[in-house]
Amino acid sequence: MEHQQAYLAAGAGKHRANKPTQVRARNRRLLIAASVLFAAAAANSESKAQSGPFAPMAGSWSGGGTVSLEDGSTERIRCRAKYAPVGPTMEMTLTCASDAYKFILSANVQSAGNAITGSWSEASRNISGSLQGRGGGGNFEVVASAAGFNANIALRTHGNKQTVTMRADSQFRGANISMSR
Repeated sequence: MEHQQAYLAAGAGKHRANKPTQVRARNRRLLIAASVLFAAAAANSESKAQSGPFAPMAGSWSGGGTVSLEDGSTERIRCRAKYAPVGPTMEMTLTCASDAYKFILSANVQSAGNAITGSWSEASRNISGSLQGRGGGGNFEVVASAAGFNANIALRTHGNKQTVTMRADSQFRGANISMSR
């Protein structure tokens, strides 16, 4: 009996074998709480990065369509697009190719209200210029301008489908592209 009283007094009335188990359980709960908090913070920062007028376009897209040339010929093209929006700005790249034709269009755009401004470049022809237009919510109409070149570009995004229509006043007359992600 004396031994049992000394044991209870030393352990403040608790069996020592339970103490490590309680500590592990508390640490596990803290770890789970920290994980949930981290996941919630990551989701919140992702939703902030994906808010704004360009948010519906975020990510990688692919598909195809046709390109029209100055001589009246058309060719089927395959396309990939990547859109990286952050609030009211976005970086984008559209690469399209057929057996005989290729273009790589890159742009950096900003939105102020429904006004869109920015710059663009086409790598395979080493041409660049400015963009101006209107839109929001993934639907935009812009004019791409450079010395001796103008093109009207319309982007329409609905869910995981997107269409891009380009009309130009040069050797490249236009393109009609449908993509999905």
